[in-house]
Amino acid sequence: RQMCIRDRNMARGKPAAAQLNLSNELLNKLEDYTLADGTDARNYGILEGIPECRQLFGELLGLNPEQMIIGGSSSLNLMFDTISFLCLFGTGGCEPWLYHRYHGAPVKFLCPVPGYDRHFTVCEELGIEMISVPLKEDGPDMDIVMDLVRTDASIKGIWCVPLHSNPQGVCYSDKVVEQLASMETAADDFRIFWDNAYAVHELYDEKVKLLDIFTEAEKYGTENNIFFFASTSKITFPGSGVAIMAATEANIAQIKPILSTQTIGFDKINQMRHVKYFGSAEGILRHMKHHADVIRPKFE
Repeated sequence: RQMCIRDRNMARGKPAAAQLNLSNELLNKLEDYTLADGTDARNYGILEGIPECRQLFGELLGLNPEQMIIGGSSSLNLMFDTISFLCLFGTGGCEPWLYHRYHGAPVKFLCPVPGYDRHFTVCEELGIEMISVPLKEDGPDMDIVMDLVRTDASIKGIWCVPLHSNPQGVCYSDKVVEQLASMETAADDFRIFWDNAYAVHELYDEKVKLLDIFTEAEKYGTENNIFFFASTSKITFPGSGVAIMAATEANIAQIKPILSTQTIGFDKINQMRHVKYFGSAEGILRHMKHHADVIRPKFE
């Protein structure tokens, strides 16, 4: 009876017990705790995450492992911290965002709607004014976005869920990604929060190809504008997986010392578990096919 109750829980975002069971073997994967470089993963250190884990998710997501941080279980945590850092310390040599607030100027964020309520809650909690932008079939209405950011220096960022965006499953077109990467902004410290939460979550074999936002941004010298986030919350265990952040070397160099005041290092043992269990990006993709097998009949 309890299993029936769990399987019938349709709360948004909660994987069914059958999906959670797919990752149970992950919990039994560690017999040795020594990394390739001889480091004992049970001890302090490696703030940016173990090299093996950064390599695994760099391969999966097309990211440079040297420009990644593997956090705890929550990418939302990393997003909240990053915006908080920008509020307190600023970025790119610009004043902290709170400086503008203290001097009576608003700090604004563009929010494609419908969208993810927790993104909006972050802004609300930090006193950031939200501007709604319609979400079209291929991404945010870029005519509106480009017009707003070109003329209003108080707009400091935009939330983006570029693949299978909640709640309609919108995927950003190549044109939209190019426009986001190339657009002129009145604010020198404008930032794109690229929450690629569903990067490998197709129900069918046909994969939606998302243009690489970093590659596009490099063409226009805007790569510092990008903060990339992902996690294994819908891959392994929500609340017990790993979170990923990627940014340019300059942005990572600013963020790491701030992070180091919060923690000496995230859970490296859990990072090792994920590496041992999946082995490679291909191992993760095989695992996701099992998820699809569970979910697809429910949609159909």
